[in-house]
Amino acid sequence: MSPLFHNAFQNQRVLVTGHTGFKGSWLSLWLRELGAQVTGYSLEPPTVPSNYAASRLAERLVDLRADVRHLERLQEAFEKHAPQVVFHLAAQPLVRESYALPVETFDVNVMGTINLLEAARQCSSVKAVICITSDKCYENQEWDQGYIETDRLGGRDPYSASKAMAELAIAAYRQSFFSQAEGARALVASARAGNVIGGGDWGKDRLVPDCLCALTEGRAIGIRNPASRRPWQFILEPLSGYLWLAARLLEGEASLAEAWNFGPPERTPVSVRELAQKLVELWGTGSLEIQAPGPAPHEAGILSLSWEKAARRLQWQPVYDWQTALAETVKWYQTYYESRPERDMYTACVEQIEAYAERARGLGLVWAG
Repeated sequence: MSPLFHNAFQNQRVLVTGHTGFKGSWLSLWLRELGAQVTGYSLEPPTVPSNYAASRLAERLVDLRADVRHLERLQEAFEKHAPQVVFHLAAQPLVRESYALPVETFDVNVMGTINLLEAARQCSSVKAVICITSDKCYENQEWDQGYIETDRLGGRDPYSASKAMAELAIAAYRQSFFSQAEGARALVASARAGNVIGGGDWGKDRLVPDCLCALTEGRAIGIRNPASRRPWQFILEPLSGYLWLAARLLEGEASLAEAWNFGPPERTPVSVRELAQKLVELWGTGSLEIQAPGPAPHEAGILSLSWEKAARRLQWQPVYDWQTALAETVKWYQTYYESRPERDMYTACVEQIEAYAERARGLGLVWAG
């Protein structure tokens, strides 16, 4: 793979929490391809199957099984593996699940983040920390325009509130322990993205996995909220943002130790109905079934992010429109279902990373070389 991200991760010791999850597994895989020495810290994969298992990542990195709610275990991992870069993705990631498990959601998403920051604060090797939260950390006003990083934080549901609280904790630790005034050796940033799609996601209550489950089983796709609009983006879009941000922090650019949005190119979010219809078209078969709304937890009708700050100060921008993102997602799943269990999906993931990087290079994006 051609040099990416200024070769910032070559031979770097990198710790990824939540590496068995959807985004964490893709990030760990990409870091490995960038030459990093990756240590993963996570519970068991949240789903069966999973991209983590399909890509056989356990054979390709240091694989630790532990909970971010256990501070002493985190501290032991930091002390033993001495990471230079930390990506924190471990979380309870589902809005609907947060209604059923509110205490666990707050514990994992808030105290887990605080534990991670505390362990990083006490580890002399750490140079850069990227904490991943969510686009749902903003107090949703059902605005048409995208939220910017200085908009008010908040959350009506436990998940969203927990992500807003995590952002407040990150900001407090950054100002108290990781600021230049405090003589900090590490720089800390947070990153916000949402509605990520891509191969290897079998998460519960996610539109694309639910649709693909119906398609593979020959059922009609049930749609609860067809008019809801979301900023759908390909898995590699936010990951390229996280990696480029971390690379810049490793270069010592302290002014970038802030909160950042990473979103898709579409200024107007795409509806659930439109995405599902395109998915059926790409899959080659299937149908939609609009379900009558029943009792259900509150879900936002519209949500989008502005990534103007990332474009202006990081020279970052998304690469794929939503149709290309969906086509790449379908391609991954079709490869998986046609070849499992023989196919090692690591190669398929690498091929998609290479294609994405080549497109980014064609757009002249600085991180792509």
